[in-house]
Amino acid sequence: MASRSTQILEAAARVIARRGVRGLRVEELAAEAGVSTALIYYHFKDRTGVLRQTLEFISDRAERYTNDRDPDDPPLTPQEELADSLLLELQDTVEVRENSSAWGELRASAVFDEVLREDLAKATLVWVQEVAVLLGRARPEATASSLSAAAERLTALLEGLSMRWLSGGITIARARELMRGAIDAELTGLRQSRTDR
Repeated sequence: MASRSTQILEAAARVIARRGVRGLRVEELAAEAGVSTALIYYHFKDRTGVLRQTLEFISDRAERYTNDRDPDDPPLTPQEELADSLLLELQDTVEVRENSSAWGELRASAVFDEVLREDLAKATLVWVQEVAVLLGRARPEATASSLSAAAERLTALLEGLSMRWLSGGITIARARELMRGAIDAELTGLRQSRTDR
């Protein structure tokens, strides 16, 4: 059974995904989580604490569902590992829809909230660095700066494709197809930048 704080964070992700950050009221969160408002204040101190911890929660949850593999499955090549990690952000599951929607809402609110902006920038940097590491495994000859730039482009594209898919602008199949093409293009570009030196 999930701890009370995890239960609250799961509920916060649901509320933010459905109503946005502005729609997150501690009283409504308490009702959604099935706990008292006092318990929310006990665990998170204030609404900002809830938002900060929810951002961390959805980042951790995304890491779990993008890295969760059956240990009996054959190992992936570095290119497959990269593609798997990014494409698992485009799956039609409640967890992914909720996470992606909440991430988008938190990103939009960070425009006006300096504390949230700093936390989101840190979370984004961690994500970019993780993708850069995966790119580096696939293209070990590439420079750190080119890996970082490629990772920034891929994560930014993934966020945009996710929002278009979630809002009905494109199908999930099209979003995945475009993401695969971008991964291939970045890997090709990293290979070519090495030969252009």
